[in-house]
Amino acid sequence: MVMLDQSNVVNKLTIEESKEVIGGAKFSGSVINAFTSAFKVLYSFGQEFGSAIRRIRRKKLCTLSRN
Repeated sequence: MVMLDQSNVVNKLTIEESKEVIGGAKFSGSVINAFTSAFKVLYSFGQEFGSAIRRIRRKKLCTLSRN
């Protein structure tokens, strides 16, 4: 098979052949990192919210100290 650069590939494909080209769906590292970061934020929010509910129900709230 002869290696073709991008300009040669465009010139060699016909319109019918170019309609049959299917691109792949890939997850890049940036996309995975974004989903991971969003999950961490939502998870930590859930932890803090749950802790707040538990403290309120047990009446273990910290009082504000006045200096």
